Amino acid sequence: MTLKFRRIALIGKYQASTAPSMTDSSLKALQEIASFMSSLGCEVLLEAETAANTGLSQYPSVEVDAIANCDLGLVVGGDGTMLGIARRLARHNVPLIGINQGRLGFITDIPFEAYQATLGPMLQGEYEEDSRPLMHARVMRAEEMVFEAFAMNDVVVNRGGTSGMVELRVEVGGRFVSNQRADGLIIASPTGSTAYSLSAGGPMLHPSIPGWVLVPIAPHTLSNRPIVLSDAVEVAVEVVSGRDVSANFDMQSLASLQHGDRILVRRSEHSVRFLHPVGWNYFATLRKKLRWNEGGS
Repeated sequence: MTLKFRRIALIGKYQASTAPSMTDSSLKALQEIASFMSSLGCEVLLEAETAANTGLSQYPSVEVDAIANCDLGLVVGGDGTMLGIARRLARHNVPLIGINQGRLGFITDIPFEAYQATLGPMLQGEYEEDSRPLMHARVMRAEEMVFEAFAMNDVVVNRGGTSGMVELRVEVGGRFVSNQRADGLIIASPTGSTAYSLSAGGPMLHPSIPGWVLVPIAPHTLSNRPIVLSDAVEVAVEVVSGRDVSANFDMQSLASLQHGDRILVRRSEHSVRFLHPVGWNYFATLRKKLRWNEGGS
């Protein structure tokens, strides 16, 4: 077999270590996939935290930044696992393949039971490539940056669990849009348009669209509707009023906000490279994930 990808970093759902049954399942899956790739002639390395939390020691471990020297990252888990590692690896331009252990994911789209039939051709160079830009967000307080994060799905500004609505001043490309009174506001990428944004009534954006969707969460004025924006302009959200206001980035990092804080969101210079099996298409993923045409032929 002639391989295009020989040096492969294996990244697992090591966060599952708090749930023994999930840990056993994850461990078995990682062992099986690592053994399969070794049998094909690949050099397998385990991402350091994956190695430490699963106890797998028969393969060398590698820190996340050193995965830059690998040909490929293979993520075993769900979309949450992929989101976390994708943000960290985007600047290294390392392509990623996702194998899903549970229900089909939007970005971890290879079912575990099909990985052997699927991975072989992909490692030989038979794949579809899909590039997704990251969002770069900064929290500014009196002209000082107090927090910075990347997001692949969304940036969400919202109220605390027990407080009332918040008021947010929104600008797009330096132009005032509106003062929104709502439970919060979502700025979602095409990737994130099928996540929280969709639950809040936003549209789904095809990944090829260079845009974002701005979605109010339970707006006080019902005429405040989702709007699709170009991702070439910066979005600024200022906290005007509200208690316990925070900003979430992919729901995996959090910044506590004060009145007057401004959250500036722009398209990052870094993109994530996803590899899919030949024949993959976005609409097939939507049909499976959202159960469209269920019961049809």
